[in-house]
Amino acid sequence: MVQARHGPLIAAELEREPVWARDFTDLSYEGRRLFSELFGTFLLVLAGAGGAVLESVTHEGIGRGAEVTAPGLTVLAVILFMGAVSGAHLNPVVSVAFALRGDFAWRRVPGYVAVQVVGAVLACLLLRATFGDVAHLGATLPGPGFSAAQAFVVEAVLTLGLVSTILGTASSAQNVGSLSAVGVGAYIVLAGLWAGPVSGASMNPARSLGPALVSPELHNLWIYLTAPLVGALAAVAAAYMLRGPGGGPGGSRSAQGTLRPPTSRHL
Repeated sequence: MVQARHGPLIAAELEREPVWARDFTDLSYEGRRLFSELFGTFLLVLAGAGGAVLESVTHEGIGRGAEVTAPGLTVLAVILFMGAVSGAHLNPVVSVAFALRGDFAWRRVPGYVAVQVVGAVLACLLLRATFGDVAHLGATLPGPGFSAAQAFVVEAVLTLGLVSTILGTASSAQNVGSLSAVGVGAYIVLAGLWAGPVSGASMNPARSLGPALVSPELHNLWIYLTAPLVGALAAVAAAYMLRGPGGGPGGSRSAQGTLRPPTSRHL
């Protein structure tokens, strides 16, 4: 079957790959992976934007601590319960960073980015339908008293740290396994605690694009589309300095997931 689909040369190459890598080349699982990214990003944005929305609706002062903890814990949970399906990127710049490291196929990046944005938009549509268009649906904006330039720098630096954490814990050199979810979730919480008042600590173009499109609140959106990309590029450069080229089994397995149904067979 593999030879008939891909030809003898590619089939021979696939047979030398580990099982999880061969499964990732099977496009029959692509729908599951894309749904995983959509669903995970939906949950992340629902928690991230929903805190600001409920703060405005209830007037009870949810508090910044709860607002920044919710998305961090959501990411932790999503990585643990379905990271093996798609890698649980949940963020366009993470997909780009993995691709730049050679851990993820570039041909899959557009699909991942598209469903991440769709998941973010669906989360904001649900918030708007349930609570109304309040608090700009949790749109990320520079905080009062902070300039666009300051927000840009902070978002870039925060994303540098986030993507460095993701790439580092994905590396087999660290041997942290499922604890990578704890590291990533903890970083998101810490970044929000110290830098949330400056920029909203988005670190994720999809997270910012969702409420911006649904609310709509396009003011300063450029910051949250470009600064995370700058930070991610810097993180890839830092990863090269720390660990050399990517493409190793640990990073690739984390970026791609290890989806393998029990009935999977390779002929």
